[in-house]
Amino acid sequence: MIELGNYNTLKVLRSTSIGLFLGDDEGTEILLPNKYVPEDFEIDQEMEVFCYLDNAERPISTTLKPKVIRNGFAYLRVVEVGAYGAFMDWGLEKHLLVPFREQSQRMEEGNTYIVHCYMDEESMRLTGSSRVDKFLSNENVAYEQNDEVDLLVHRKTPLGWEVIVDNRHKGLIFDSDIFKPVNVGDYLKGFIKNVRDDKKLDISLQPIGSKMLEPTAKTILDKLVQNDGFLPLHDKSSPDEIMSTLHMSKKAFKKGAGILYRQRKINIQEDGIYLL
Repeated sequence: MIELGNYNTLKVLRSTSIGLFLGDDEGTEILLPNKYVPEDFEIDQEMEVFCYLDNAERPISTTLKPKVIRNGFAYLRVVEVGAYGAFMDWGLEKHLLVPFREQSQRMEEGNTYIVHCYMDEESMRLTGSSRVDKFLSNENVAYEQNDEVDLLVHRKTPLGWEVIVDNRHKGLIFDSDIFKPVNVGDYLKGFIKNVRDDKKLDISLQPIGSKMLEPTAKTILDKLVQNDGFLPLHDKSSPDEIMSTLHMSKKAFKKGAGILYRQRKINIQEDGIYLL
């Protein structure tokens, strides 16, 4: 079955004057227009294409890579506001419509917003929504501490930054756990810090506990190499100095430097650390 709004691996069935017809194992066919046909292709070879409805509401495939797929989230720019809503640039010729009813705030041309892409059951069209919360649920979270997750930064709150976790759940990075610049729309790797009794997810941008040591040591080592083997950081450096230089806490810096020292990779002096 060809799934609209997603990538499909399909077989080349035949070549025509308007493009290639691709098909699945169930006998469903879809057109890949000439402008997307690769120079070299063979009948019966498999191709991965994205499938959606074109401007004439016809199923069509493309080799272009959209910025968001069905049931996903992305940070998209409004290219036009029309009579029915805002049209977002999602990397394809036909823009993604966010109807006025699906806007958490009235969208303006040129601005960017976090948008969810879904299949509207009434029109059977791919549609966007900035009412993000209704597409997220923490009912069935199944994480352990230190599990690595994909994050999309959603919005700033009084406590920190709210993030979308693995395209399904809502999480929070507390301000106290942020040691580098963070902005709405950033795609980040994170780690589960805590799963609360109410299923809320606390997220860290660094591994927790003992797993934190190796990445922080590597960060310090890489920074030393970039700075000709010296960093003016030591036990008496302020947390702000360490954060601005390495984007990590003072506690993480001390642990990472300790690893490098025990491995005889650095020498610690009163004025800073030196690469050996």
